[in-house]
Amino acid sequence: MIFETLHDKIAHAASLFKQSHYALAFTGAGISTDSGIPDFRSQELGLWHNVDAMTVASIFGFKRNPQAFYDWVAPLTRTTLAARPNNAHITLAELERRGFLHGVITQNIDMLHTRAGSQCIYELHGHMRTATCISCFKVFEGEPILKQFIEDGRVPHCKICNGVLKPDVILFGEQLPIREFQNAQEAVRRCDLMLVVGSSLEVAPAGDIPLMAARRGTKLIIINLEPTPADKMAEVVIHARAAEILPEIARRVESL
Repeated sequence: MIFETLHDKIAHAASLFKQSHYALAFTGAGISTDSGIPDFRSQELGLWHNVDAMTVASIFGFKRNPQAFYDWVAPLTRTTLAARPNNAHITLAELERRGFLHGVITQNIDMLHTRAGSQCIYELHGHMRTATCISCFKVFEGEPILKQFIEDGRVPHCKICNGVLKPDVILFGEQLPIREFQNAQEAVRRCDLMLVVGSSLEVAPAGDIPLMAARRGTKLIIINLEPTPADKMAEVVIHARAAEILPEIARRVESL
């Protein structure tokens, strides 16, 4: 079905929510750009601009040179700690509260879905709430550790064994958190509608989830500035800012 106007697309997306029995959202970095957090691939402003991702953001690079990781992640950490949920995060939390959405699967580590009030969240790439010693595996509260690094620029070490502390985010070369991933997969098996927001769907295996869902009959709504590999499989595709579009969809859902 082809919808020629943005109004038509918003109306059809709202109708899909009303018809759905179990809807999920799948979010990537693009949902948080209106909160001031850069995405990973944008020219000039993306987090991969002018860096070697495997040096600064792989588990192998971290173990070799944790200072490189912390120096790279410091600006993102400052921004994340100060960020506030935008209208897109808030709208997803409101859709869940009203029973139109049953959970959020996210690739993001910024915890903005939690701050917005979402209750059921599957954080496939981890988060910054905690940090773990890579030697003795003692877990520490993340925010004080990150704030201390921002102040002094020194790699944080474990108070128990002096091992290096690593924020509980998933780096290249690490497996996704198995329980989180399994729970997300179970939710996807129940899902008849998936709202994809702000993801390029280029990072596997998390980015494969909407494509796999579509292949088993789940309807997709995609809101992303750039085209994605799943656009041709979606019922509705809107290339626009989620913070502008999602509140419009939610208002239309309420009016139906």
